[in-house]
Amino acid sequence: MKGRIKKIIDNDVFLSKIRRLLDDKEAYLAGGYIRDLALKGGASGVVDAKNTAKERLSDFNKSANSEEANVSRDRDIVLFNADTEKVSRNIADSLGAAFVELDNENKIYRIVAGDDYADIAQGLNNDIDDDINRRDFCINSIFYNLNTDEFYDKNNGFNDLEKRIIRTYDIKNLEDDPLRMLRAYRFKAQVGFNIDSDIIDFIKNNAKSLDVIAKERVNQEILKTFDGDFLVPALLEMFDTGLLEAVFPFVREIKKIPANTHHHLDLVHHSIETVKNIRIKKPLLRLAAFYHDIGKPLCWTIEADSGRHRFIGHDEKGGELVKKELAGLKFSNKQIDYVSKMVKHHIYPSALMCQNADTDEVSKKAMARFVRKIHPDVEDLIELARADRLSARGEAVSDDMVNENLNNLQKLLDYYKSVQNTLQEMPKLLNGKEIMEILDIKPGPHLGEIIDKLKEAQIMGEVKNKEEAKTFVEKHKV
Repeated sequence: MKGRIKKIIDNDVFLSKIRRLLDDKEAYLAGGYIRDLALKGGASGVVDAKNTAKERLSDFNKSANSEEANVSRDRDIVLFNADTEKVSRNIADSLGAAFVELDNENKIYRIVAGDDYADIAQGLNNDIDDDINRRDFCINSIFYNLNTDEFYDKNNGFNDLEKRIIRTYDIKNLEDDPLRMLRAYRFKAQVGFNIDSDIIDFIKNNAKSLDVIAKERVNQEILKTFDGDFLVPALLEMFDTGLLEAVFPFVREIKKIPANTHHHLDLVHHSIETVKNIRIKKPLLRLAAFYHDIGKPLCWTIEADSGRHRFIGHDEKGGELVKKELAGLKFSNKQIDYVSKMVKHHIYPSALMCQNADTDEVSKKAMARFVRKIHPDVEDLIELARADRLSARGEAVSDDMVNENLNNLQKLLDYYKSVQNTLQEMPKLLNGKEIMEILDIKPGPHLGEIIDKLKEAQIMGEVKNKEEAKTFVEKHKV
């Protein structure tokens, strides 16, 4: 394994250029670079641990046919006993690359040349052991001496890769940066490793300390976690440790809702099961699946006569609630709009096809309205509806009900694929400024309502041009 990693390092053209400019200074490759190379087929204990390893580590193995392709872009170089800023600037100038100051206080700089980049940092206390010991996890603490071509692995990171375990040299490393609690589960989600019991015990007692971390940093870990092949085991364990509700506040409410006649699982585990049943590897769709029932606690009633749990309107309510939560987690407006759209309409496909399961003209018109309204996210929404259906198998839900629902969703998907190439983006007939001028109103909820109503009228074919749009808006003047 080590010989293979050395060969890949030697084949890293950009790194070779940097090495020639280091002038024999004490410099090491560190962290994720070596870890990723080990995971890309170099560690037999990782790749061959189970028969399904090729599937589970597919992302790491996609480029395995080429040593050059296996080169990691995550190059972290640590310098000792050197003026790190001066060395970094000299390398950038010599290569005609950009010099970026990432953290001048801690002496961390980035060299960028097209698609290639390297981060160069000052070693902690100019002591290699101090620097290695403060790393988050031992699998990220393997160093490679760029002068002698030797590995330095004092904390047995290679052994942890073989044993498939996430371990830290000192639990204080998590105290110093509580985000590392979430990073542990990000790595678990990505590569399926087990987390050491000391880390789990720490998280159980300190999950709330994640609140002090900047949400922008949390956001990035969430997206990487939800992109992992082992996301579901990670979410389940996060729930058991209390970290899940520390990251996602809505979990505190949905965990109050138990299993019932239509759901064989409590709401937290139903939500995670829905994520499990999503077949598309798309982090935001998986996130939407996790959030899809966020509105249920506010819409929860139990019928006195039958004892049936009802959640009328939870889809609409959820579409609004998820906007607030994702905004708090610093997701972009585009990301928020997508997830909110999925949550708000997650019942729509099944409800539509339940009411219009035949093949007459009325059904085709209903499907056409659905497609025009949801496009270009039709396949994602149908996938969410399918996953939701498969994740609710209470005693009142028969196999026939499930199969009929799935068949109807497939009909809707088939229809969409048959018309997909003919769809065009609807023109915006009026913008917000024009609507405000027509109605003499200021920005606010009322404006948003009018924009939504106008779009719906356009989808329905009731408004076809700008003049008709103006007439429509004028009717809503208050």
